[in-house]
Amino acid sequence: MDIKPLPEKLLLHGGTILDPKAQRSFTGDVLIIDGKIAEIGSVGSNTDSTKIDCSGLIITAGFCDLHVHFREPGREDKETLASGSRAALAGGFTRVCVMPNTSPPIDTPEMVGNIIDKAADLPVHIHPIGAVTQQQKGFELTEMGGLLETGAVAFSDDGLPISNGSVMRMALEYAGMFDVPVINHAEDLTLRNDGLMNEGRVSTQLGLPGNPALSEITMVHRDLELAVLTGSKLHVPHVSTAGAADLIRRLKAKSQNITAEVTPHHLFFNDEALKSFDTNLKVAPPLRSETDRQGLIQAVLDGVFDCIATDHAPHTIEEKEGTFDLAPFGMIGLESCFGAVNRVLVREAGLSLEKLVQLLTVQPRRIMGFDDDLLQVGKKAELTIFDPDLKYTFQVSDIHSKSANSPYVGHQLIGKARITINKGIIAKNH
Repeated sequence: MDIKPLPEKLLLHGGTILDPKAQRSFTGDVLIIDGKIAEIGSVGSNTDSTKIDCSGLIITAGFCDLHVHFREPGREDKETLASGSRAALAGGFTRVCVMPNTSPPIDTPEMVGNIIDKAADLPVHIHPIGAVTQQQKGFELTEMGGLLETGAVAFSDDGLPISNGSVMRMALEYAGMFDVPVINHAEDLTLRNDGLMNEGRVSTQLGLPGNPALSEITMVHRDLELAVLTGSKLHVPHVSTAGAADLIRRLKAKSQNITAEVTPHHLFFNDEALKSFDTNLKVAPPLRSETDRQGLIQAVLDGVFDCIATDHAPHTIEEKEGTFDLAPFGMIGLESCFGAVNRVLVREAGLSLEKLVQLLTVQPRRIMGFDDDLLQVGKKAELTIFDPDLKYTFQVSDIHSKSANSPYVGHQLIGKARITINKGIIAKNH
């Protein structure tokens, strides 16, 4: 991937401009001058501009991921803000939200400020999510007002569920005063127990401890009811079960403040894939049954999910090469995201490409209150140019993260970000 400063004048010529905010697409040009969109439409051949032929490509708003782990501070051997930014650019993402389960966690205004300062000069917009509870221990709320004032955009103890219902209610009530979402890792730890994968026929065959679908469903149900009770914003992360998706579908009718995300890997893989004992497929929540996978796909088609988020979770080769029971949960997913969801949702399930782009652009931005109207003259260029038809086998060379724990290596994907423009730079994928 080549990352260079934007030329003073850049003409994106002859692409299909897909505006997810206005819900329209047309063939045309985008002229960028001094990092800002100067003209959209039929610009023509501008001889004093650097010109990129975008025929056959889609020009749209930069992708936005609400759920990534960049591991800084504390585990820079797995990922840093800088290396995570490169992975994001390679996947077409111009804006990401980093989860607070770092070491130490992002649970003070000083920690939030530290992330913002370090990310200021990086080529991707990085927004810290603050911890809900001090040290993510699940008991005492953080100084939420101070975290927000310093730059946090939401609250989560991701990776560690807030088991105490009273604490979760207080978190929702307090966050509701600021009109920002609370994001709870939805697993009942007493039901999950020592589960390493989805509880079912495959876990029995493999002799691995199972994590039942009910561990997610019960926690999601509690959180949804608390969201209805408080009227506060709840965002449900990485939904893995059809049962939880059905609950979200029903409870959304009672509250407009409920949103939810689904990951590419829960749409792409099922628990049958774990017969390979590939530790890169060990995630939390786990890959579920084919019935669950199909239920998630149907929920996307029905509009139950508001966005797609990768839950990009880097780990070292040494950790992932351990035995299945000792390997950590998590996989990287930024670089493979579009190719995976475009294949599953658009090519196989019949979702429109326009709707998929909305799930990756305007809809996640709305959840966090970011500007979602990017294809406008005068706006700073924050664009992704992708090839929706490219069929390719995902390889290690496609990975730009510091870690390589991707289960997509060797799988055919369809669609790839070719150019990402953001914060005055242009990144080109080979």
